[in-house]
Amino acid sequence: MDPNEIIARLQLLAEQFAGELQNQPTEQAIRDLQAAYLSKKGKLGELQQSLGKVEPAQRKVVGQAFNQAKQAIVQSVSEAIETLVKKAEDVYLNEYFDVTLPGRLPLRGTMHPISIAMYDIVDVFTSMGFDVAEGPEIETDEFNFAKLNFPDDHPARDMQDTLFIEEGKTLLRTHMSPVQIRSLLDRPLPVQVVAPGAVYRRDDDPTHSPMFFQIEGLLVDKGVHFGHLKGVLNTFIHQVFGADVQMRVRPSFFPFTEPSVEVDIQCIYCKGAGCRLCSQTGWIEILGAGMMDPNVLEGVGIDSEVYSGFAFGLGVDRVSMLRYEGISSIKLFYENDPRFLERFWR
Repeated sequence: MDPNEIIARLQLLAEQFAGELQNQPTEQAIRDLQAAYLSKKGKLGELQQSLGKVEPAQRKVVGQAFNQAKQAIVQSVSEAIETLVKKAEDVYLNEYFDVTLPGRLPLRGTMHPISIAMYDIVDVFTSMGFDVAEGPEIETDEFNFAKLNFPDDHPARDMQDTLFIEEGKTLLRTHMSPVQIRSLLDRPLPVQVVAPGAVYRRDDDPTHSPMFFQIEGLLVDKGVHFGHLKGVLNTFIHQVFGADVQMRVRPSFFPFTEPSVEVDIQCIYCKGAGCRLCSQTGWIEILGAGMMDPNVLEGVGIDSEVYSGFAFGLGVDRVSMLRYEGISSIKLFYENDPRFLERFWR
């Protein structure tokens, strides 16, 4: 077949495409027209089948002509679509967009209320000489339970409470106490640290969340006694809740402290008179604490006859709920609803 005839027909098709392209009102119509010319069964595709009848020496020239035609069509399609988009933008700007309206400033990001409370609490303890310690969120059973004097049959080890990765070996830490153990192993005595971070348990109700934040503290030195613990906690409560808020301690039990106590504060809303928040008792539980159990100290190679210490732990989420009145569910902190979070913007 004469190659000049093929090239002439190719040019004619290109001109026909350019003429039809000008009348296409939508992007879809332009795409359909492109397919009608460039698909295997399109007009150029049918013509390209005649390449097999061209002398081998002349196929290169004809093939180049086909490639140029296809590239020209693709380029024309791209330009036509850009023109449609520009026209649509102009219509929108002219008919629906009022350029005389004042601009809307984007919302400025700020700290989350949990982060605000955590930094405030940590600042109180660092002002008393505590260092900040960190540890892994994926912990071993040894550090999360065994070295903290939890017996093998302790209920906290059950699947109902703990999110195990590999049962009996690795898990998502259920408290910040493993950081205390790591600090005793890694740091020279005396050790005085506070450990903030996320912890995980199988909880799901208005006052509990599967993930929440704790801050735990530890002080181990010679001559440490319960009076030191009360003094540190009293300072913390006055700094966070106010100098007029009273504190009381009640006997309790934790595997890693002996004696152990629950620490309550006078209800910050009713001032001890009794209200719904404090269940008419006038007091609100705020944290757990106690003197380090000798077994825990001995387990990390510390002579409990020479050294003593105390530990405490509190929930940052709970402190936040007490600081900001009217929060009915801890889950509000984690839903990222700007209508709720904007209450705490500084």
